[in-house]
Amino acid sequence: NDHLKESVFCLCMQAAYLQKGGLKTAVLERRHVLGGAAVSEEIFPGFHFSRCSYLLSLLRPHIYKDLELKKHGLKVYMRDPHAFTPMLEEGVRGAPPRSLTLGSDLKMNQMEIGKFSQKDAEAYPEFVAHLEKLAGAIHPLLDAPPVDIPGITAGSLRKRLAAANTLSPIIKCGLKLGKNIPDFYEIVTAPIMKILTQWFDSEPLRATLATDGVIGAMTSPSNPGSGYVLLHHVMGELEKEKGAWGYVEGGMGGVSQAIASAARSYGVDIFTEKDVGQILVGSNGAAKGVVLKDGTEIHSKVVLSNATPYVTFKNLTPQCCVTRHKLFCTDSMLFSLLWPVIIVAVDKLPNFLAAPTPDDKPGPHHQCSIHLNCESVEVLETAYKEALNGRPSARPMLEMTIPSVLDPTLAPPGCHVVSLFTQFTPYHIEGREWTDQDREAFADTAFDWVEKYAPGFKKSVVGRDILAPPDLERIFGLTGGNIFHGSMSLDQLYLARPLPSLSNYRSPIKGLYLCGSSCHPGGGVMGSPGWNAALTVMADQKHQ
Repeated sequence: NDHLKESVFCLCMQAAYLQKGGLKTAVLERRHVLGGAAVSEEIFPGFHFSRCSYLLSLLRPHIYKDLELKKHGLKVYMRDPHAFTPMLEEGVRGAPPRSLTLGSDLKMNQMEIGKFSQKDAEAYPEFVAHLEKLAGAIHPLLDAPPVDIPGITAGSLRKRLAAANTLSPIIKCGLKLGKNIPDFYEIVTAPIMKILTQWFDSEPLRATLATDGVIGAMTSPSNPGSGYVLLHHVMGELEKEKGAWGYVEGGMGGVSQAIASAARSYGVDIFTEKDVGQILVGSNGAAKGVVLKDGTEIHSKVVLSNATPYVTFKNLTPQCCVTRHKLFCTDSMLFSLLWPVIIVAVDKLPNFLAAPTPDDKPGPHHQCSIHLNCESVEVLETAYKEALNGRPSARPMLEMTIPSVLDPTLAPPGCHVVSLFTQFTPYHIEGREWTDQDREAFADTAFDWVEKYAPGFKKSVVGRDILAPPDLERIFGLTGGNIFHGSMSLDQLYLARPLPSLSNYRSPIKGLYLCGSSCHPGGGVMGSPGWNAALTVMADQKHQ
């Protein structure tokens, strides 16, 4: 048996910090490729895809600096503009259909919004400032652990005083919010449509902004709590630019490789194709390492699990499968995002009726998140209701990205890689498992809708790969196909994430810690690494 004295099993980010702190660390990756859901894979010859995670943001600036990620090869292509919503409509007097493009230029945004409503164009700057004020106020919470309620209420006076320090970030947050506390309470509890209706009249703008309120959640814009998810996405930051999202050169695997390079430079041992079968627990009730599925035991004093709580407590530590953990995981599977992914290799750039470009040349809109079937909130509501009834949406919300427009390393000359992220779909189709026929039929539906916006798209396809929610679970260990490892709803945020008893990252087993997206401050393994230790996309796999 291998015996690595005082080793720590964790993903590359935590491993790098722990190694710097003097602990001998090792990382075990189940798949052949490092990175969990943040991987780059050559699915078709010459085409390199970010197979799951597709955009970078929310990566805290101090992590860039601490680990010198640029030195270790991380290169990011900033996107500006960042959102494009074309309309399915007849153009007026020979003009193309309208579209809405949003970016960092506030004046340009107002011009775009003015196509639909001059009143909305005038209100937009105040709306952005309002969101930025709220997002800025809660930043102190992002880099700090939640309030230690057990520590404050129990133990010795010395321990209680030490735990009281965890109150500081939330106090700072409250002081910074000040008279805006009611506004903050409203946006984190209300339906996103209530918020947007207070500000805007035009459906295309409402629907475009509403996508950020439902992305990452099996919810509709009319459901309470969807407002928070919008704020969650506003809190992103990249290259010192607030709210920015970018493409990583070579795909999202570039993030994983840069972090792994930094970790190795500190002496971390990283292993791939090491499938953990169980976390070892000693007679004293403390974690003492892991055993691989091939029977190899690796001993350590501390184990960090970046797997979902369901996998950690049900599959890897069955003796710790208490009812509350099961309840959390089951709820997450039923009520969180189920987001099929379709990755496409094309030999021609999609040419949109609403923003045609000559000679297969990319326009500014091609670098955006392209929102299809987002002309109105009613379309999003209908798609949600269909999935709620156990059927894939007949007119799904589609978010298309074409990173090869900015990153030439991803595809052969003249060709491109396209990712389609779709909502909404159930984990089971009317109570049964997905079949290959279901996958192909769903992809055909998505392609039919893309074709309406960009005629010729279907002819340009040279290959496609479809990941239904069960595939995301099977390949990447995302329980239920859930990118957040648990709902981003109020009952599972901050000191309740993933449960009040686990919010300080410690598990009931001494020496076993959670460090994935299920922990505060959360984050998505698809759309972002998420903050802090939420660089969780690095190893969001079933066993790691």
